Amino acid sequence: QVQLVESGGGLVQAGGSLRLSCTASRSILSINTMGWYRQAPGKQRELVATISSGGSTNYAESVKDRFTISRDISNNTVHLQMNSLKPEDTAVYYCNAYIIYPRRFNYWGQGTQVTVSA
Repeated sequence: QVQLVESGGGLVQAGGSLRLSCTASRSILSINTMGWYRQAPGKQRELVATISSGGSTNYAESVKDRFTISRDISNNTVHLQMNSLKPEDTAVYYCNAYIIYPRRFNYWGQGTQVTVSA
């Protein structure tokens, strides 16, 4: 089992930056993939960025070159640095941990609101 605690959301003007953090209750090296997803009002939850246990990263096309996912292994924490924010980035951001063994399962954080004003 994995508990995820997020922090760092807030209100920012367009063009600004925010950094989200997600701390896991166990070593992130034991988690196959950690990532960030977001859900805007009236829309489906969508992938933002992921990082594998091996360090490989993946980004949604809409955030490439603006967002960076990174990890602090010693503190079991994954960060999402968001630069050049746009109003369309406004959403609730959820941290995700995907485990394969002993069974495939997705764990989610409680979500943190990011609001970008025009």
